[in-house]
Amino acid sequence: MSVEALRAGALASVPHGFLGRRGGVSQGDFAGLNCGWGSGEDLAIIVENRRRAAEAVAPGARIVSPHQIHSANVVEAGDWPDDSRPPADAVVTNRSGILLGILTADCAPVLFADGNAGVVGAAHAGWKGALAGVTDRTIEAMERLGADRSRIAAAIGPCIAQRSYEVDHGFLQEVCEQSPENERFFAEGPAGKPHFDLEGYLLARLAAAGIATVGALHEDTYSQPDRFYSYRRATHRHEPGYGRQISLIGLP
Repeated sequence: MSVEALRAGALASVPHGFLGRRGGVSQGDFAGLNCGWGSGEDLAIIVENRRRAAEAVAPGARIVSPHQIHSANVVEAGDWPDDSRPPADAVVTNRSGILLGILTADCAPVLFADGNAGVVGAAHAGWKGALAGVTDRTIEAMERLGADRSRIAAAIGPCIAQRSYEVDHGFLQEVCEQSPENERFFAEGPAGKPHFDLEGYLLARLAAAGIATVGALHEDTYSQPDRFYSYRRATHRHEPGYGRQISLIGLP
């Protein structure tokens, strides 16, 4: 099976791809294209999967990814070794020949590009990072490299959909304390508990930040086990481990 790399029309001018689990060499609970260093799988298998992922988006390019910690921290891409990555949840660059990589398994990958300035970014936006403003910080970091937010395009990749994202009322209260308007991102689920629209929340954050060109793939990681890894699904199924899919963006 070949690697499946989903593209976003908003980012058509730059090499990018939101990759799922198809096309890799992992087996068992990790079956597919597991690219997560912290998944517990044999590192040689992850290296091969990451090689395949890069070849599907920009052959010959090297993947640069941070050590994700569910924060709003952003770093500029460097030549750090894979076993000594800086703790951050977004990475930006104006260098060609590399692919910025973000790992997810229900959280939202957000890719950014200002093609005119030659600046790209990638952010890991789970609910913690999203509320903390990881997308805003990514835009600011891109501007420091010469991007202009009026030209930046962004796209949100596969993530857990609202219908699959049951939360408790304490979480609803926390999000609405940030702004009462955030109540619009919740709906009551079949069990009477609120369901959070992570993708919708991020779309609103990007619009509020002045990003006019925004796309979303509307792909639910939880409900498509043959295509995507999902932490929540693995938890509900009492599986001992779960893989991580990777999203990549670079400069031509």
